[in-house]
Amino acid sequence: MSPKRAVVLLSGVGSIAAAVLHAQRDPVFGLQVVAVGSDNAAAPGLARAREAGVATFSVAPADFPDRGAWDGALTAAVDAFAPDLVLCAGFMRILGPSFLGAYEGRTVNTHPSLLPAFPGAHAVRDALGYGVRVTGCTVHLVDSGVDTGPVLAQGAVEVFPSDDEQSLHSRIKTVERDLFVRTVGRMARYGWRVDGRQVHVG
Repeated sequence: MSPKRAVVLLSGVGSIAAAVLHAQRDPVFGLQVVAVGSDNAAAPGLARAREAGVATFSVAPADFPDRGAWDGALTAAVDAFAPDLVLCAGFMRILGPSFLGAYEGRTVNTHPSLLPAFPGAHAVRDALGYGVRVTGCTVHLVDSGVDTGPVLAQGAVEVFPSDDEQSLHSRIKTVERDLFVRTVGRMARYGWRVDGRQVHVG
């Protein structure tokens, strides 16, 4: 079978995207990244993708009169590559109705907490502030909420007494990259279906 086509969206360095690009060297992985896009034309992750020979694009919100126009332009940019999956790998924007109308149920995100605990942009800081002993990461489908979509996979990370935000986030990222790659690879190889809050792979 031909590999599933994926567009990766990122906002920064793109370490998760790099992990996916590395994994796809194995033909058994079942997924091919056909483009990497960003809301930031200067994102280092775009340069890394170009070095790997992958097409790139950027759709900056500042170039559009409102969120709706940006959301429509992002949808059109992704449409051009006809993906089976969209992978949000450190993409720091909320996707709107136009995008979700086209790609809900096949857009995957990763978040540095064990959702539904600590959604939002400061999950690691919030976990430390709350005093939890275990946190982690969640790979989930994207819906119209903030980190509220159905869970695909989770990985636990112990919180050490000596941890600060940087040290804890670094350990979470290590687990997160591996979990994300394994999860999207399984989806590509075996397929998936969504039944309410449950996602069945294979």
